[in-house]
Amino acid sequence: MTYTCLDRDFLTKHPLKSAGIILFLIGRYLFAAFFIYGFWHKFVNGWLWTDLMNAYFTERLGELAAGSFQAIYLEQFAIPLALPIAWIVTIGELIIGICLVLGLAVRANAAFALFLVLNFAAGGYYNLTLPPFMVYSVLMMILPSGQWLGMDRKLHREHPDSVWFR
Repeated sequence: MTYTCLDRDFLTKHPLKSAGIILFLIGRYLFAAFFIYGFWHKFVNGWLWTDLMNAYFTERLGELAAGSFQAIYLEQFAIPLALPIAWIVTIGELIIGICLVLGLAVRANAAFALFLVLNFAAGGYYNLTLPPFMVYSVLMMILPSGQWLGMDRKLHREHPDSVWFR
């Protein structure tokens, strides 16, 4: 008999593994909610069409030690490219959030999320929430949560050679 990790048979035969999978999926949805909220916050506050991102970067630069990696990152990269970065971050958060909810290309979107979070840290916006996001991004890249619940399972069957749906 074949069954998936969320079938009744699997749940009753493997209760501990099932509980772990369910908790991980809940974490994936919370992670997605964080990114969707990030998109919404930036969108309603006009980050896509104002210099708000530039203002935040400039303010943060004034708080950092001159010559530090974060200060150089802001001066040489983030501030000159503030508006394109605002678009990449805002639309990226929307894409990541929606795809994680749908279970679509979960591993690729987890890698994109890790990229964004690492750039937040590089820009001097490091806080205690970032390490859990980094770890969870890596776990989503390793574990097949899109196969457990999401579109990745069906799309992988249709496109078995595609790296997007594994």
